[in-house]
Amino acid sequence: MNAAKITRTSKSNLALAFVSLGRERRGDITTFYAFCRVIDDIADDVDLRTEEKRRRLNGWREWLRKARPDESSFAADVRQLMEKYALTPEMLEEIIAGVEMDLSIKRYQTFDELRVYCYRVASAVGLVSIEIFGYRNPACKEYAVQLGLALQVTNIIRDVRKDLRADRIYLPLEDLARFNYSEKELQDRQYNDRFVQLMQFEAGRARHFFARAAETLPREDRKSMVAAEIMASIYRGLLRRMELDKFRVFEKEYGLNKLEKAARIATQLLKLF
Repeated sequence: MNAAKITRTSKSNLALAFVSLGRERRGDITTFYAFCRVIDDIADDVDLRTEEKRRRLNGWREWLRKARPDESSFAADVRQLMEKYALTPEMLEEIIAGVEMDLSIKRYQTFDELRVYCYRVASAVGLVSIEIFGYRNPACKEYAVQLGLALQVTNIIRDVRKDLRADRIYLPLEDLARFNYSEKELQDRQYNDRFVQLMQFEAGRARHFFARAAETLPREDRKSMVAAEIMASIYRGLLRRMELDKFRVFEKEYGLNKLEKAARIATQLLKLF
């Protein structure tokens, strides 16, 4: 499967944001996004043993650095992308390290621990993406970090039920304790005032990161970051929808419809003129 097909079949908000880019950069970010999807799919494949998942992820670590006879047909495209934008292997290995955390970690005691995971699977993706988007001010790197944290915390709120099915809890256990909401209650999908308070707390954390991203986006890079700003707008809308509905994540799958997403894309594109 090529990069474009991987992106089309993913039905991701990130893929939707690519419409704002010129043809060349859109093709390049599609290649990078496909790499992220392939890596993530290895970690999430229920038919693979943990040892095999690690072997395949380590294979990608090797393929990032040099061609191998056993490599994926897609690996050469990723190396060409790295050469074109002077991306170091370490930048992409950070993402591999992030998905690899899912192979051994099912719980996070503190947000400081979770932040490492969020940085690797989201902020590191943002740091590579801005190289492809193009930027002038180095402060844009902090924007990518903060926006990545915002998006990932929003994902965690949205995906509580799905993650429980895989016996994963990304909500920091210290936060559950803060609101006297037990892990057993979470596993039993108990919806009560303490759960709502917990989720409001997590939403506040996400809003903090969204605000920090907005504050750190350099004015001269607003045009080149339009795809990232589309993502930010869609995810802020998703977060707001969950807040207004009091986080009924045990019974609902939240998302914006196509019309709502199109409106947010149009709003960000109009800001360019």
